[in-house]
Amino acid sequence: RLRARHPALPLIYWSDSGATPYGKLSREALAARVAAVAARLRERGASRLVIACNAASTVLDHPALAAAGLPVSGVIAPAIAAAIADPARRLGVIGGRRTIRSGLYRRALLAAGRRVQQRVAQPLSAMVERGELGGPAVAAELDRILAPLRAIDALVLACTHYTALLAPIRERLPGVRIIDPAAATLAEVERRGWLSGHGGSDMFLTTGSPTAAREAARLAFAARLPEFERLPL
Repeated sequence: RLRARHPALPLIYWSDSGATPYGKLSREALAARVAAVAARLRERGASRLVIACNAASTVLDHPALAAAGLPVSGVIAPAIAAAIADPARRLGVIGGRRTIRSGLYRRALLAAGRRVQQRVAQPLSAMVERGELGGPAVAAELDRILAPLRAIDALVLACTHYTALLAPIRERLPGVRIIDPAAATLAEVERRGWLSGHGGSDMFLTTGSPTAAREAARLAFAARLPEFERLPL
């Protein structure tokens, strides 16, 4: 989405697929990992960092991130702002286990006078990365996760993977507005004036398999990405 709206902006994209899944790390280990990624990106020329991951965004207040020396935006604060701006009074939130258990969405939305129902949707992100966007297994998980949320007015997707499943989510929650963290985050960094650069070449980096990173992007989002450079951390 960022590339579609800002085609001249030089982009460094980092897929940390060679690390332990962020949701399984302790808070201290996760903060140290994200700070190390930020430092490496700064070495490669990054001037601003957008963290497109809810789990990583739960540690943005950790001192380790301040020490990394880059202005940072996560996805949680923009998604919360978008949810509060929506007229919905009854909000659902689906996300990974760490994101839901952090309570960041729930506390902020309750403080804004909303009623909140949260659901851990842990299997969905792995399914999306495998390109499993339909079929009986996905249908069963979506039915299980979304069935208790049929009375909500709007649903916050507290994981950017879930945007690949918008169609089947909408089928199960007709009339429910979807609050998309990717759109909210892009709007936030545009508001900050971060996307005014131009010139230079894109870089695609991964700590995991370059082939797997490209294939996951193709399967999940039909994105045809160039070759990745493997960069251990």
